[in-house]
Amino acid sequence: MHTFDTPWIKSTCAYCGVGCGIEAKALANGRIEVRGDASHPANLGKLCSKGLALGETVTNEGRLLTPKVNGEDCSWDSALTEVANGFLETIKQHGPDSVAFYLSGQLLTEDYYLANKLMKGFIGSANVDTNSRLCMSSSVAGHKRAFGTDTMPGCYQDLDHAELIVLVGSNLAWCHPVLFQRIKAAKAKYPQRKLVVIDPRRTASCHGADLHLAIKPGTDVMLFNGLLNYLAKQQLTDTAFIEANTQGFAQALTIAALDAPNIEHIAQVTGCSVADISAFYQLFGSTDKVVSLYSQGVNQSSQGTDKVNSIINCHLATGKIGREGACPFSITGQPNAMGGREVGGLANTLAAHLEFDSPEEHQLLSQFWQTKKLAAKPGLKAVEMFDAIRSGKIKAIWIMATNPVVSLPNSNKIKAALQNCPLVVVSDCIADTDTGRLAHVQLPAMGWAEKSGTVTNSERRISRQRRLTTSPGAARADWWIISEVAKKMGFKAAFSYRHEGEIFREHAKLTQLAHEHKQHDLDLSGLANISDAEYAEMAPQQWPVTQLQKEANTVQQRFFGDGKFFTPSTKAQFIAVHYLTSPQRLSSAYPLILNTGRIRDQWHTMTRTGLSPGLSSHQGEPLLLINPQDAQACSLSSEDIVQIDSPQGQAQMRVQINNDIKLGQLFAPIHWSDSNSSAGKVTRLTLDLTDAISGQPEMKQTPVSLKRCDFNSQALIVSRTPLNLSEFTYWVTQTITGGFHYTIASDLRADELNERLQRLCPRQQDIRIQAHIDDDSVYRFASSKAEKIQFAYSASQRLTLKHYDWFTLLLSQTTPQASLFLSLLSAQPQGDLAKGKIVCACKQVGATQLCSAIKQQEIKDVATLTQVTQAGSGCGSCVGELQQLITESQAELVTT
Repeated sequence: MHTFDTPWIKSTCAYCGVGCGIEAKALANGRIEVRGDASHPANLGKLCSKGLALGETVTNEGRLLTPKVNGEDCSWDSALTEVANGFLETIKQHGPDSVAFYLSGQLLTEDYYLANKLMKGFIGSANVDTNSRLCMSSSVAGHKRAFGTDTMPGCYQDLDHAELIVLVGSNLAWCHPVLFQRIKAAKAKYPQRKLVVIDPRRTASCHGADLHLAIKPGTDVMLFNGLLNYLAKQQLTDTAFIEANTQGFAQALTIAALDAPNIEHIAQVTGCSVADISAFYQLFGSTDKVVSLYSQGVNQSSQGTDKVNSIINCHLATGKIGREGACPFSITGQPNAMGGREVGGLANTLAAHLEFDSPEEHQLLSQFWQTKKLAAKPGLKAVEMFDAIRSGKIKAIWIMATNPVVSLPNSNKIKAALQNCPLVVVSDCIADTDTGRLAHVQLPAMGWAEKSGTVTNSERRISRQRRLTTSPGAARADWWIISEVAKKMGFKAAFSYRHEGEIFREHAKLTQLAHEHKQHDLDLSGLANISDAEYAEMAPQQWPVTQLQKEANTVQQRFFGDGKFFTPSTKAQFIAVHYLTSPQRLSSAYPLILNTGRIRDQWHTMTRTGLSPGLSSHQGEPLLLINPQDAQACSLSSEDIVQIDSPQGQAQMRVQINNDIKLGQLFAPIHWSDSNSSAGKVTRLTLDLTDAISGQPEMKQTPVSLKRCDFNSQALIVSRTPLNLSEFTYWVTQTITGGFHYTIASDLRADELNERLQRLCPRQQDIRIQAHIDDDSVYRFASSKAEKIQFAYSASQRLTLKHYDWFTLLLSQTTPQASLFLSLLSAQPQGDLAKGKIVCACKQVGATQLCSAIKQQEIKDVATLTQVTQAGSGCGSCVGELQQLITESQAELVTT
């Protein structure tokens, strides 16, 4: 008998900057099975919940299958001609700076390289920026000020050896779970090692931490200036290292001492206790091997670059850099943010870490690309770019693999800018996005599983992304699309590539020439002449690469171990930074601070993770976290829907009262958009205020006010087919196994809502059942066909959602139809429905199962709960929630 069997293909995960290696294979049912690649140095076989669910996201559902011009399907030739002619005519009338490209960390390095080459090298403008501007550009600027280049000095092995790890503005447990589990494993092996978390709210990363400094948002510079001053006062600086290898220490220390003269003052400004600050300072000063790992909480600030340098200053002052287990470590948020930096994807750099301000470097690149049009000055950064679109200076933009109408701050303004732009081109694999709805031309790009090329992770490791499946419809590779447009614009000689391997060799050759010219950090000379076969089989390579490594190599390279940096003097630069308060101020009209960020199982604007029922099961709605005292002051109860107002706009979210959020602060997720919710897009609220140096916007300190939304009715719906719910005031959609789940709230009375919802029921159903419970004005309804529920809802004046955790499972059950109907009508889940809301996405373990195990077996620790239920044995990002369930169960026992 013939069996369908295909080999495992090594590739790279599509999500964060950890850059995990995966192995994937096609199954007989057309799905993709994914597992961790044990040979990949970044993850050694581990994957988080998002990585494990990658196979669920490989689907043709929602794909953009054909090119479209003004909403009408057309041929590739017609679409490419439309784009090329549109850009040429715009340039002819208004000059090269009237056009722009907006790129993405989701692009492969080869795609990035060609987009940058076309825009800067042949169109002649540097108006090419990337959504990486939103996550790590402050780190780039901080690195360049301190080290002379954008150099990430350390590697992941430093996490294994560090005696103290400081997480600053990083919820590593949820955003980079594989690295967090690596830290926890090292800490379990060596219990004397310490973990300090610096974050305004208590996150999952605090589980197992030795100290949590819940600083007030934006006060990082005060904290680290205080640390620098403390180190000097206590004579804990490395005087020999400072004198031999750095410059500017005296100036930086003078400013730090003025800012943070004593711990009492620092405590007052940061909102932390004197004891906690002292404990942190003592730990940092007395520990030889320290890694400070920082992310969006540092970068996404109007003072982000200064925050980065305040951290680096402390490492330079103690010589804790360039050594095993000791370095400042910027963890990037996207799979190829580092690759974009290599090829000049940011508007203020040229390719291969070459710079605009060097005539020699400009000439080197001009000669290499054989162009006389190379842009001579930096272009507009992301926020500036969309301001220029709004003002009419930019009249044509090509947006690739990103969704700026959701991700950029002050999204109402971004939407208005694109609505008024004469030519908007969008390359994407998804048909319906907030940005795609505004496009004049839509170009169907390959999705993650169809692409071939390279990406570079946070530790400078280049990995191959390999094609796992065929592309649906007319989807094409981004590099091919860019090349074809370039040819039609008249640049055929410079863009005639047969495959992505040729592009990579060109990129590597350029880094070799650039390195020979300026002896800087980026050097891929060992890959400049690899054959097509070597490129196809290339194992992960950590740069600098002077010789191709035939196999994945766990020996990791560090920079600055010799005390030499890439500045003109070869010495690292201390940067004197003043603590500055945010220009965004609280007021009586806007008295609360809104922080934003990722949640555990979702990614960016959910165009990929939102396709996974397993990932969507963790949190189906955008939830606003609020301290109990603030909730009481605003007359809010748990599960209320609240309107959030800022000077920029409004949003609506459901309330989750949470003790982990401090008084006066709120937290909202970034993932929801107009495509999957009525008003859950948080960037409607955020101001487009940017760091003056990096151009990175401040997303963490938005002043807002709250007002409860008094809806007359609410409902939960499951449907095997998508529904249009735009008539309702509040709605959120979620992918579930077998179809879709909707949460809605309405100004209609419950009986009116019931009538309206029945009209949504598909026709030609075999059985329809309904129930009405007068006491609670509850209406329940279900219809079935071929003994499977097709459509069901529960509507009432108010729903207690925690009692309906089972509702999303209705369409996926093999339980007899009669039991499903009974579950629905009685609101008492039967059979498999009773396992409750999924807590562990990796193992699909529900809350009811966990609580039952905790109570029945009197479980008092996470390790035992994991052993009994398997929850937490995957990526471990649910461990904090497991501990919370144990704590709540123990509290119930005490109460009873």
